[in-house]
Formats: sequence, structure tokens, C-alpha cells
Amino acid sequence: MKISRSTGYALLAVGYLAQHKGEGIILSQTISKEYNIPLEYLLKILQQLVRANVLRSKRGPRGGFSLAKSAKKITMLQVIEAVDGPMVSQLDLAEQTHKEKFSVKVEQIYEKAIAQAKSVFEKAKLADLI
Repeated sequence: MKISRSTGYALLAVGYLAQHKGEGIILSQTISKEYNIPLEYLLKILQQLVRANVLRSKRGPRGGFSLAKSAKKITMLQVIEAVDGPMVSQLDLAEQTHKEKFSVKVEQIYEKAIAQAKSVFEKAKLADLI
């Protein structure tokens, strides 16, 4: 399992928006400057979060981003999967080795680890992190 740099930036951005929710709509440039994230890169990440209904965007001169729902309802898993896609096992050793006992057991352990990681990230609410 690998969490990408993009997901790290997404978590920083969502955290920033949660910490500054009282300020209303936040400019992407503000987040970019705060964390030294290239603006174009950040904008792509923010749009992924909008499509996943984690963030809301507003266009125009007074535009920017805000949380789409309460920080109590946003999980780390939602942010991770919005950017990196679903956390699923891509290991196919059992199939590759015609279901050899060792390969099947390795896959089972890996799938269990993925399930446990998903559970931890699902329980981690944004509100608990700020």
C-alpha cells in the first residue's frame, strides 16, 4: 500500500479548509502558498476532491473552495480514495501460481492488512484531526 504525494497534499488542503472554515471560501492560492504546493498541481487535486463531494467549489472573482460537508463526516479514507482511487489489493499471486497454498496465504494476509488500513482511515474523521 502506498499513499501518494497527491493524497498528502489533499489531506493538507482539506485540513487547512477545516481549520479555516469560519473564513468561508478559501482561495486555492492561499493553500498553495501556505504549504508550498505548485498551484496547478493543487488545483487538479482540489477538483478531484470536488468530484468526490469532499469539497465544494465556487467560480468567479470571489471563488474558491470550502468543505462540502461537516468535518465530522469527512474521513481520511474518503480523501485518500478521492485522489488515489479505491484501496484494494492488486496482488494476484494466487491466480498467477494456480492457487498455490503459499500464494493464497500471502494474498489473504495482504487483503487483511488492506482491510485493516481502510478501517483505520475510515474511523479517522477530519474533525478529530484538527
